[in-house]
Amino acid sequence: MTDIGRHPAAGSSQGLTVRGISKRFGATQALDRIDLDVRPGEVVALLGENGAGKSTVSNIVAGTFPSDTGRMTWQGRPYEPKSPGDAIQHGIGLIHQEMRLLPDLSVAENVFLGRLLRRRGRIDRAEMNRRAREQLRRLGLDISPTRLVRTLRVAQQQQVEIAKALTLDARLLILDEPTAALGGEETDHLFERIDALRKDGMSFIYVSHRLEEIARICDRVVVMRDGQCVATHSTAQVPVTQLVEEMVGRSIERIFPDTGAPRPREVLQVRDLANASFQDVSFTVHEGEVLGIAGIVGAGRTELVRAIAGVDPVTGGSVAVEGRVLRLRGPRDAIEAGMVLVPEDRKAQGAVLDLSIGDNVALPNLDRIARRGWLSPRRVASVAGDAIQVMTVKGRAGQPVRTLSGGNQQKVVIAKWLERKPKVVILDEPTRGIDVGARAAIYEVIADLARSGMAVIVVSSDLDEVLGLSHRVLVLSRGRPRGILRAAEATDAAVMRLATA
Repeated sequence: MTDIGRHPAAGSSQGLTVRGISKRFGATQALDRIDLDVRPGEVVALLGENGAGKSTVSNIVAGTFPSDTGRMTWQGRPYEPKSPGDAIQHGIGLIHQEMRLLPDLSVAENVFLGRLLRRRGRIDRAEMNRRAREQLRRLGLDISPTRLVRTLRVAQQQQVEIAKALTLDARLLILDEPTAALGGEETDHLFERIDALRKDGMSFIYVSHRLEEIARICDRVVVMRDGQCVATHSTAQVPVTQLVEEMVGRSIERIFPDTGAPRPREVLQVRDLANASFQDVSFTVHEGEVLGIAGIVGAGRTELVRAIAGVDPVTGGSVAVEGRVLRLRGPRDAIEAGMVLVPEDRKAQGAVLDLSIGDNVALPNLDRIARRGWLSPRRVASVAGDAIQVMTVKGRAGQPVRTLSGGNQQKVVIAKWLERKPKVVILDEPTRGIDVGARAAIYEVIADLARSGMAVIVVSSDLDEVLGLSHRVLVLSRGRPRGILRAAEATDAAVMRLATA
C-alpha cells in the first residue's frame, strides 16, 4: 500500500467553515463551541472515541439536526441546512457507518433511491444499471447492479453505500468509517477514488478508527474528546501513539496485549471443509491459541467461520471439537459442543437492539439461567451485572442495547456468549467500527481468553489486528487456503502475497 500524494487546496474561502457550534441533548453537552474548516480539495480527519462528538458534528453539517449555537458558511455563503435533503441540494452528503440500504431492492435501485432516472416518463433501468455498474467497478466491486442488496456481504453493502454517494453531485462528503468492513485492496480502490475526486476540488470529512489510514489519505487532523476539539494538526503525518493519547486523554503504550503461549492440546480440528464459497480448508486450533484468518474481501473468511459454527451448510469435510466430530445441522449443534460465533454484523445478527443488556445476555443462556423452567428477573439482572463488569460495558442491565455505543454493543454480544464458558470462540470482525478505547478493551478480553486456555479464532479486515493478536495466521484467497503462517513469519507482505495468489 502506497501513500497518496497531496494536492493544493484552491479557494479556501469557498469551503466549509464551522464556528462555535454547540449541542445539548437533555443533560448531556454533546458539543461545546466547536470550530472546523474544510477547504476545497482537502481531506480532513475527524478523530475521537465513541461519544467524543464526531457524529454530532457530522449530523449538524449534514442537516440531520441543527446546532444550539454557532454558525456555518459553505462556499462563501451562510449555511443552515433544514434537513439531509437540503444539505444534499447544497452539495453536502453523509455516508453513515451503519448501512441505510433497502435489502429487498436491487443495487442500482438503492444507488439511485429517491432520484430514479427516467426516460420518456418511465424509469430508465438500463441507464441506472449502467451508471451503478460504472461506480461499483471504480471501487473494485464487480457485482451485478440487478442483484438484491440482501444477498450481499457486509463489505459489499458498504461499497454500495459509497457508490451511492459518489453518484450525487456532491462537493463535500462526510465519510463515517467508510473502510470498516473493507480489506486492503478494497480500501486502496476507495482511496484512489477519493484522490481523483479531490483533484477536482471535492472535499471530505473523514471519520475513522483505523488510525493507520489517516496519514495515507488525509491532509489535516482534528481530534475531539468529550465534545471539544482538543488538538488540531496541520499535517496528517502524526504518530499514531500521539493521536491515541490525544483521543483518550492518557498514555496507551501498547495496543495489542500479550496473548501468552498456546498449549499442545488440540481443541478444534477442521478437515477438508468445503461448500459453495470455499474448498479444502484444513487447520487445527490449540488450547490458548489465537488463530487469525486473513484474506481480501471475497476470500471466503466469513463464509468459512459461519460453516464451522453450523450457520451455513457444508458439502464436504468435517469439524471436530476435542476429537468429537460434530454433526452440524445448525448453530445449536456447535453451541452444545462448546463453540460459539460472534458475527460480523452486530446489529443485524449479534444483538436484539430493542431488548435490554440483561435480556440479550440471557437469550442464549436460558438453559443455564432459568431454574425449573422459570426465568427470574433478579437472576437475569445478576448475570448481566457480572457480564457488564467483566466486559466493562458502559451501561445498566435494564438499558436497551440500541442506546449503547457501537463498542459497548459489541461487548454485550461477546459477553452473552462468554457466559456459556465455551471451548472455542470465533470472532468475525470483532472491532469493526468501534473506537480505540473499546478496541483495546476487546483485545484484552481476547488475550484473557487465550491465556485461560480457550481456543480463539479472529477474522478481521484489519491486517494489523490479525497480526497483532494471532499466534498463527491462516490466509485464504478466492475460497482456498494458501498457507498458515507462524507469528514470526506473518508480516504484511507475506500475508498479502498469499492473499493475492
